[in-house]
Amino acid sequence: MADQTREVLPTAANRLGLDYAAEAQRLGTPPCPIVDAHAHINGEGAARVYRKVCDLYGIERVYSQTQIAQAKRVKEVMGDRISFVAIPEFMHHDRKWAHTEGYLENLDLWHDYGARMFKFWGAPRLRDYVDTMDLDPATIIDFDSEWKLRIAEKAKKLGMMLMVHCADPDTWFSTMYSDGKRYGSKASQYESLERLIVQTDMPCLAAHMGGWPEDLKFLSGLLDRHPKLILDSSATKWMIRELSKQPTDEFVAFLDRYSGRILFGSDIVTSDDHLNPTDPDNPGFGNQLANSEHEAFELYASRYWALRTMYETHYEGESNIADPDLMMVDPDQYDKMSAPKLKGHGIDSDRLKMFYHTAVTQTLDRWYLGENPWE
Repeated sequence: MADQTREVLPTAANRLGLDYAAEAQRLGTPPCPIVDAHAHINGEGAARVYRKVCDLYGIERVYSQTQIAQAKRVKEVMGDRISFVAIPEFMHHDRKWAHTEGYLENLDLWHDYGARMFKFWGAPRLRDYVDTMDLDPATIIDFDSEWKLRIAEKAKKLGMMLMVHCADPDTWFSTMYSDGKRYGSKASQYESLERLIVQTDMPCLAAHMGGWPEDLKFLSGLLDRHPKLILDSSATKWMIRELSKQPTDEFVAFLDRYSGRILFGSDIVTSDDHLNPTDPDNPGFGNQLANSEHEAFELYASRYWALRTMYETHYEGESNIADPDLMMVDPDQYDKMSAPKLKGHGIDSDRLKMFYHTAVTQTLDRWYLGENPWE
């Protein structure tokens, strides 16, 4: 699929030398307008670049976890194509405030911005993050901890549903989380989440295929136990690596069994830092990922090319995106530019329409309109 006439140096977002605008034309119009249920759109300039990518790849709308300080400007660029998800102020200098009283306060502002879903980030490295706060870890780490329950109670009164990031890739549990006494097992990450779902009786969107795309059987059990639970398929590098490994018949059977409960997502993060020359001393998030408008375009487009290629085609080859998890697990065999196999599942148009669009309209869209799809 690469344009062989182009002579460009490979980058982490374009290892194959693809012309992403031409590739969008080659993929063609998707079988329906795509709704991205999970992205992080920040920066006025970056949002304009992202909007161009959406136009090329058939992305109609996006649910975005935008920084609250940037919500107004991003909304001006995206208009009705964006809906917000409430998140803590991760960039705030006072982390304790941002994840406790500050989050409680900001829920009202998020509600005014139209957010009807709020997020709890519960990755294992939250334990390291909490170490930087003057806060008892027991009051905030578990999904049913004191502070999370307080926040959930207020969010429920505001008519919000829950979104969670639970667990992380298996590759991380074999490396950075190998200290089981500190981080627990992967399975243990779900214990407090299930307690929270039962206790609050809130509809819940579990990001990144529920945190375990490596194990569809586990996800089946989770979905069967909690009928108000839905999943999004965001985190592109993670999904490409692991969903490509799933036999197509088993993956399609999973989509069929939970039709309407598996939503398309990318986890694209945009930032105006991506538009400027890289500064090694700039701690801004994503500053090292792109350093011009062109590179920002390629960064965002690379995710949609990879995802649509995996779901819609029968492509088999290396991913267009470098995946550092490979080097983290096996540094002797892989380097920072290595990539896993990308295997296209060639899903038919009727299933894609459900996955790309109808699953969102039946769940998130209805909830944001004040309806309850789970009644």
